[in-house]
This record gives sequence, C-alpha cells and structure tokens, in this order.
Amino acid sequence: MIPAGVTVGTLLGGRSDVFGLTLELLAGGDGLDRLITSPHVQKTGLALAGFHEYLRPGRVLILGESEIRYLESLKSPQRESAMRLAFTLDFPCVLITGGFSPPAELVTEAERARLPLLKTAVATATAIAKLNSILEDSLAERTILHAVLLDVLGLGVLISGESGIGKSECALDLIVRGHRLVADDTVEVRRRAETILIGTCPELTRHHMELRGIGVINVKDLFGIASTRLSKRLELVVQLERWDPTREYERVGLDDEFFEILGLRLPLIRMPVAPGRNTAILVEVAARNQLLRARGHHAARLLAERLEDSLRRAAQPLAGAERDEDEDLDPGEGR
Repeated sequence: MIPAGVTVGTLLGGRSDVFGLTLELLAGGDGLDRLITSPHVQKTGLALAGFHEYLRPGRVLILGESEIRYLESLKSPQRESAMRLAFTLDFPCVLITGGFSPPAELVTEAERARLPLLKTAVATATAIAKLNSILEDSLAERTILHAVLLDVLGLGVLISGESGIGKSECALDLIVRGHRLVADDTVEVRRRAETILIGTCPELTRHHMELRGIGVINVKDLFGIASTRLSKRLELVVQLERWDPTREYERVGLDDEFFEILGLRLPLIRMPVAPGRNTAILVEVAARNQLLRARGHHAARLLAERLEDSLRRAAQPLAGAERDEDEDLDPGEGR
C-alpha cells in the first residue's frame, strides 16, 4: 500500500530532530493537515516572479537566501502581491532555510492562506538532503508481515510460516548462537529506492518475543544490546513448512525460488520442519550459502558443471574407440 501522503503537522512533530533538521512554525498553523505527497522538494525563485508552470503539487517549496533577498528587493506592495499569487498554488508548505528572517508580508500572506510557513537554521543544500531522507522514509511504500526478521551474519533473513510452526523458537536459537533480532511476529517492511526492502519492528513490541510456555521476553534485557538491532535490509526469505512425507523436497538446489514483497523478489528457501531437524542451524547454513551465492559461488551449479565435464571427458575415449573399430573393419566385410 502506498501512503497517500504525510501531513505537515506530522513532519513538524515527527522525528526530524533525529535527522538534524530542527523545524520551527512561523505561520499558517491552521493548515497543518495539508498533505506532502512527494519526497522531492521544489526550489524555484521563478514562482515568486509569477512563473508557476514548473511548480509541482504536493512538494515542499524551499526559500533560500536568493529567494529571501529577492523578496527584500521588492517594495512592500509588490512583495504582498507576489506572495498572494504564489500562495494560490497547491503546495503543502514553505520552508525557509539558512535561518533567514522572512519579510513581514510573507508571514502575513502565509497566515491568510492557511499555508504552513516553516523555518530551519540548517543551510539550504543540507536541509534539502535531510528533508528528502525524512520524506522518503515517511512516504515509502510499506506492508506488514507475520514473520520474524533477524540479522544473520550480516544478512537480513525473514523467517515466515504458519502460526505455531516454531518461528520464534528458531529465532531464539539463532540469538543464542550470536545473531541479532530485528522483529518478532510483526515485521513492518518498507520499500526504499527501486530495489531495497527495509524491515523494522513496531515501536510498541521492539526487542520483545513471545514464546509459548514462557510468555513474552525482552531479548535486549536477557542477552544484551548486541542481540538486537532496529532495522535491517531484507535479503533472504526462509519459509518454514511442516514435513510432508508425500512431497518431494529440493535436494540439489539448482532451481531458484523467489518470494515477492512490494513488487520486489527475494530468494526463497522452503525449509521442512520435522522432529530431529535443527532448524536454527539449517537457517544459519542457508544464510551462509546465500552470502556465497551473492559473491558468485553457487555450490549446486558448480557441482553440476563438474559432473557434466566429467561425463563429457569420459565419453570422449569411448567415441574414439568406436571410430578406431570402424577403421579396422575390412571393406569387404561391410558388403
């Protein structure tokens, strides 16, 4: 699901300080429900001169030093007219960068138009980069999965399967072996850029796991801060399935399977669960094997190539011997 947008109020009251972008509201508090629908900003002084064809709806309008200096060069009636015309356009808010003080007409017209006017002391280029990061995260396409996400040897491994199959127990065994928990039971996945999926845990249940027979535990308190992390890129899906003796399972690994999340395909391993099988060790081995595959070392394909090469070399002497036998035959014997 693609979010419709993020409100200016959410941006103002969110975690922008974490990104190093402190925002201050100067005017237009009645318009905090306006939606920002694009992570890209627009910075064009032409808007102040009446050229609006390059402005895009849903984008934050940035006013840096050049725009503020231009407004200051105008006479008061001209500034008021320019602001009133610009503020008739459909953009969610205006952000003044560099800590510059806006002309009084800018504040008055923003309040009249119910258009939030924000200010930051951060320089323009840095402010744009930080704002892009905040909006890309807030507007990212996202979904919720019933699964467990761990960092196994630096690889983001999503463990899925039906309820009660042992996902949390497998994850706990991996944590004991030194790997790190990202999320248990509920994984929030968001798509970044074109090919990246990032998984996180809802803040309410962060660091917690539910284990049948024990209850809810805090992994961070039990195993230390190194046993958890806040987010991780998804790179492998291991789907736990109950063992079915009538089914044929993959024994060689030549055929690749994939699991689709938000339009992106991830490598998929179907892992049958049965008494006597150490699922955690198998998941760790699957992660190690995936790391090798990412480096171009595909064990199953290399073995298949060696077998084919061996059979090819073994067949060559036989073909040569058949030709020698044909040449030794007397021409008359073939009549």
